[in-house]
Amino acid sequence: MARIDETRPFLAVNIAILTVSDSRTAANDTSGDTLTELIRRDGHHLAARALVRDDKPSIVARLKAWIADPGIDVVIATGGTGVTGRDVTPEAFHSVYDKEIEGFGELFRWLSFQKIETSTIQSRATGGVAGNTYLFALPGSPGAARDGWEGILKWQLDSRHRPCNLAELMPRLLEHLKSA
Repeated sequence: MARIDETRPFLAVNIAILTVSDSRTAANDTSGDTLTELIRRDGHHLAARALVRDDKPSIVARLKAWIADPGIDVVIATGGTGVTGRDVTPEAFHSVYDKEIEGFGELFRWLSFQKIETSTIQSRATGGVAGNTYLFALPGSPGAARDGWEGILKWQLDSRHRPCNLAELMPRLLEHLKSA
């Protein structure tokens, strides 16, 4: 059960939202809208938002630009995580990861199983770290965006969450460069 330690300060995180879709536009990006609403509701900053086609080079270019941006701590993508020929978001994410956070995809599918049962096997949700930026890719439905945020990211990006959280590790993500 998630536990918030109210004696610790809340530290807002700068989050970019990437919608990957061949059919969505800014006007009908309901998954991106859902994430924007939840991120702001929970006190974080929307640092950037973009929509790209289901095209690996386009996704990688956007990810690399945001990884290089010191004003972005986390990227959350929605869309392109399925198994069809156009679904290339996980491949794009894996190509930029320094480290994968395997437990993110595993936990997302476990949570998703509670609602959509065996259909969750079609999700290739993934998470990882590149540079000092966390990267998470969720399926493209508003429900999946909400489940990923409410069930995992809301807690792991809250610096008050106990027993531990990803937010408190942000200052340490580049430690390997100091020893080199």
